[in-house]
Amino acid sequence: MTTLHRAKQLQDRTKKFAVRIVKAFARLPKDEATRIIGRQFLRSGTSLAANYRASCRARSGADFISKISVVTEETDETLFWFELLVESDLISSAALQSMMLECEELLKVFSASLATAKRNR
Repeated sequence: MTTLHRAKQLQDRTKKFAVRIVKAFARLPKDEATRIIGRQFLRSGTSLAANYRASCRARSGADFISKISVVTEETDETLFWFELLVESDLISSAALQSMMLECEELLKVFSASLATAKRNR
C-alpha cells in the first residue's frame, strides 16, 4: 500500500469520524452545560478531519510537522471533551464508547506519524 493510498484511507476515516461527531452532537441533551461542552466537542472533532486533510497537502516536512501537530492536538482535545461529557454524567459512556475508542486509535496514529516525521526531518 502506497503512502498516498494510506493517506486517502485516513482522510476517509477521519471524515467518517467527523460525521459521527456531528450526529452525536445533534443527539446530545439540550441543557446549557451540555450545549457548551458539546460545541467544543463538535468543533475539535470535526476540525481534526479538516486539519488532517490539510496536512496531506503540506508543502514541506516542516509544514507537515506543523499541520500534523495541530491534528494531534485536536484529536487529544476531542478525547478530553468525550471524557468530560461522560465523567460529568451529561451522557452515558455506552452512548459514546465506540467513538471514544476510535478517537484513541486516531490519536495513536497521529502521534506516531508526528514522531516519525520529526525523526526523519
